[in-house]
Amino acid sequence: MASSLAVFRPAGHLPCRRRPKNASCPCTSPNFLQPQASASSRRSRGFSVESANGSGAGGGGNGRRRGGTVDVVAFAAVLHDAKTADDVKFLVEDFLGGGDEEHLPVQVYTSVIRGLGKEKRIDAAFAIVEHLKSRGRSSLNQVVYNCLLGAVKNSGEFRRIEAVLADMEEQGISPNIVTFNTLMSVYVEQGKIEEVFRVYDGIEGRGLVPTAATYSTIMSAFKSTGDAFAALKFFVKLREKYKNGQLIGNPADWEREFVKYEKLAVRVCHMAMRRSLAGANNPAGTALKVLLSMDEAGVRPDRSYYERLVWACTGEEHYTIAKELYQRIRECDGEISLSVCNHLIWLMGKAKKWWAALEIYEDLLEKGPKPNNLSYELIMSHFNILLNAAKRRGIWRWGVSLLEKMQEKGLKPGCREWNSVLLACSRAAETSAAVNIFNRMIDQGLKPDVVSYGALLSALEKGRLYDEALRVWKHMCKVGIDPNLHAYTILASIYIGKGNHDMVDAVLRDMFSANIEPTVVTFNAIISACVRNSEGGAAFEWFHKMKMQSIDPNEITYQMLIEALVQDGKPKVAYEMYIIACNKGLKLSAKSYDTVVEACQDYGAFIDFAGLGPRPIVKLDPSR
Repeated sequence: MASSLAVFRPAGHLPCRRRPKNASCPCTSPNFLQPQASASSRRSRGFSVESANGSGAGGGGNGRRRGGTVDVVAFAAVLHDAKTADDVKFLVEDFLGGGDEEHLPVQVYTSVIRGLGKEKRIDAAFAIVEHLKSRGRSSLNQVVYNCLLGAVKNSGEFRRIEAVLADMEEQGISPNIVTFNTLMSVYVEQGKIEEVFRVYDGIEGRGLVPTAATYSTIMSAFKSTGDAFAALKFFVKLREKYKNGQLIGNPADWEREFVKYEKLAVRVCHMAMRRSLAGANNPAGTALKVLLSMDEAGVRPDRSYYERLVWACTGEEHYTIAKELYQRIRECDGEISLSVCNHLIWLMGKAKKWWAALEIYEDLLEKGPKPNNLSYELIMSHFNILLNAAKRRGIWRWGVSLLEKMQEKGLKPGCREWNSVLLACSRAAETSAAVNIFNRMIDQGLKPDVVSYGALLSALEKGRLYDEALRVWKHMCKVGIDPNLHAYTILASIYIGKGNHDMVDAVLRDMFSANIEPTVVTFNAIISACVRNSEGGAAFEWFHKMKMQSIDPNEITYQMLIEALVQDGKPKVAYEMYIIACNKGLKLSAKSYDTVVEACQDYGAFIDFAGLGPRPIVKLDPSR
């Protein structure tokens, strides 16, 4: 018997000593009893027993025996606080009223042991087993020790497992499949997964037949480890055994069990995928591998499984797996939660997969469910991100395509979207395109705002269509739209382009009257317009007016001014402006450095080139 239980104990573990007996007798606790059961319920929890005199009439014992049966609930309440075998013996005799305790069935004690385990009264359960040992080996069997193992498991006193196993070995009681199942479940709760598989490997070597509980415990072990691939592999082997008729029992029962096993396998895969999605090393790749392994194993979860995984996808790197999950949901039964679709649209936008988000929105329109306000706002926000990108880069044709795409999908671009395309046309100096977009915007029933007029004015000014720009300005004021700083800045550039500097002064006065302070951007636009018109002297004058307004020039100001001074044939002044800008800590572009050097060389100006310092590496292009 020394080797029969070796599979239970890890190497190096020794059985615990048995608790020494204690002569003290604790008081009983009525709290062990559950709410009072009905008479029929109590009879169902009693065991028949012959009385000490063989009558079976159930006489004394404080009314504990009724009609030849033992009230197990009351009996358990009596033994609730027992600590030793002597305590049990005394309490049993008191319970039976002096009757012959030897005739109590072992089933009574096993039921009590189970109940004590649920109540975590493990000392009392061990004391009952010690008492049964004093009655002789005929009172001990596999059921008793299996119940004691179950009590240890329920109480969480896992350190006492070794004592139970050692006692079984000492009493010469061989373990059965229930013993193995209980021990494996204990190891699962302890997180000793290797011990679970070691015990499982020893089952068939003993000629025992695994039960449904055995396989469920193994699947629970895989769930604890999160090893989806091993769980699927085990499930496939178990299914093959079932198909080959190698599992003993009712096929209908096994069919029901396999439904549970498949759910357990799916749960293991779900946990593994969630862990991989929360990880940092290729989360989408690992999750996709689990999905493919499920396909190979023939495990096909339902729609809710995929939807729960979609909610776990929150990072940009989850784009691939989220798209795969979306396709699988659509293939399941054609139905999908609208909230899941909205989450996917948001995720695709976060991952900068704008067209993938648009595809999901198109599916909502064509296949359902019908998109709601959140769906509309999400897809509109994605389009606005694209339109803003087109605006920054001046890709006006792309902006026009986006507007057409929005209208094609039933979306209604507003002023914000049309203004983005107008600004893209302005940045690209596409005057005719800007006029066309402005007219189309009005045709759509939208009312242009100050941003719309400012973009159109800027496009006309860049196209040197000054008279048309002034007509647009008058129309803007006529319809009651108050100009902002940007519009006034463009108007000043228009008058500079026409060579009317007096009107520029009038524009600045109007700005002050409207409580709009001109900024460095305003004067940079005026100086830039002077440079385009080859009016270097005028640019220098506006530079001094700017300083008189206590407005500090920036890099753009000095770069434009240097170019204007060179145009005006004043390389030394340009050189001095470059030195002043550098002394202020401003970083001018390499173009300004080259302009000063080349101008001084061309005009033969005698300057100290070392004073310019090193040539700038970073090029800062002038911007308006």
